[in-house]
Amino acid sequence: MRSLTGLAAIAGAASVYLYLLSTHLPPGPKQLQPGSQGEHEEVQEYRLKFPSDLDELRELAEMLKFYKRQHYTYVLLLFCSAYLYKQSFAIPGSSFLNMLAGAIFGPWEGLALACMLATTGSTFCFLLSSAFGKQYVVYLFPEKVALLQRKVEENRSSLFFFLLFLRFFPMTPNWFLNITCPVLNIPMPIFFFSVFIGLIPYNFICVRTGAILSEISSLDDIFSWGTLAQLLAIALVALVPGALIKHYSKGRLKVDGMDSNGISETDMKQERKRR
Repeated sequence: MRSLTGLAAIAGAASVYLYLLSTHLPPGPKQLQPGSQGEHEEVQEYRLKFPSDLDELRELAEMLKFYKRQHYTYVLLLFCSAYLYKQSFAIPGSSFLNMLAGAIFGPWEGLALACMLATTGSTFCFLLSSAFGKQYVVYLFPEKVALLQRKVEENRSSLFFFLLFLRFFPMTPNWFLNITCPVLNIPMPIFFFSVFIGLIPYNFICVRTGAILSEISSLDDIFSWGTLAQLLAIALVALVPGALIKHYSKGRLKVDGMDSNGISETDMKQERKRR
């Protein structure tokens, strides 16, 4: 009970901080509004909300790009805080935030931010799970944790590459790996660098996609030679590291029986029989 209370207190404090930060926006841009005696300028008020589709993502990116020109520190602090909050408490939505990073900060600064924040946030999640949630992870996911533990032990001699394999080919969701690694006794340095390196292709794809979406103004722009060349480069960057890891895993890693959800039905049945 003490663990849940401590975790709730940290989550509550982080939520209040993020709420206060997001509600104290600087003055917004002035836009022409129709009036009874012609058009006049008035300040447009914005409300921040997490985007649920690409149109909302583009609108949010345009708004934050305006703020960045005049309030760079505020936008950087807000983005970093939101990203770390999402990662630390295992909340889905990293793809949208990565695309937002590319749209706001550009492809290279956005990629550096995404890699740094994804790794730092995952490490916070690891520490929170280690301090407050290990027993609850085992209680809520007993079979998945037991089977993942067995795979870790089978690949203990190549543990770093096994974790890289799981990041490149997400047979288990990233958030589940973050909260489970303390239970599996994964050393912190191995966890940290496996997250940093393993998520680079994914972060690159999302960030570059966000940068491209922020630059195009019509469907015709998507089929331009420049855009197609960028998309091809993104595909190659994503495929090459994955192909190398997969080639390495054939002779050295034991990943048989793991499906796209991390655990196959066959392994689940075998684990039940052992019990």
